Amino acid sequence: MATKKQPQPYSSQAHPWHGVSPGEEAPEIVTAYIEIVPTDTVKYELDKETGILRLDRPQRFSSQCPTLYGFIPQTYCDELVAKRCAERTGIKDIKGDGDALDICVLTEKVITNGALLVHAIPVGGFRMVDGKEADDKIIAVLESDLVYGALQHVAQLPTALVERLKHYFLTYKQIPSEVKRSVEIVEMYDQSEAHEIIRRSMKDYQRVYGRPAPHKPRARKS
Repeated sequence: MATKKQPQPYSSQAHPWHGVSPGEEAPEIVTAYIEIVPTDTVKYELDKETGILRLDRPQRFSSQCPTLYGFIPQTYCDELVAKRCAERTGIKDIKGDGDALDICVLTEKVITNGALLVHAIPVGGFRMVDGKEADDKIIAVLESDLVYGALQHVAQLPTALVERLKHYFLTYKQIPSEVKRSVEIVEMYDQSEAHEIIRRSMKDYQRVYGRPAPHKPRARKS
């Protein structure tokens, strides 16, 4: 009599937003989940319920992000992030955008696919306001990157690259046939302020979602 074949055991994948630690060394070094790479001509976005990367929309115009782009796990842009924006800009009635904290990661290497985790070193950021929502963009460099890895401040980044990032974030949601959205970058800040925003977004997350998932040790470098 043939032996009945047993089903293979399986393990579920951690949710990229809720099941992955922002890193034991955050905010100095953070884990970032990458959704979009510079060669993408469509916009991918994490489905909040399933944790699966989904197609959000094709880019209708020639707008491509010049860096890796994603978010820092277990962060949330809410009261504390919005309060900081109001303090620094004087804009009233600001609220957080209700998403994880966005991050751009610079690297010299060509990475062709998203849906991956990287270690990144924040060097600054954009304080962006979309309508009445704080929508900060952290700017970081890939850890150990041969070209960008040693940089510590946004002032050290190539001016042309910073301008491309600004142009992307100010235009990628605009559609010529529709009413123009009120999107502005009100400030570009340095590394210490980037750290402050990351800390606030981590606290916002903990307040809304509770205790963070336990940290897992970083993989050994070969």
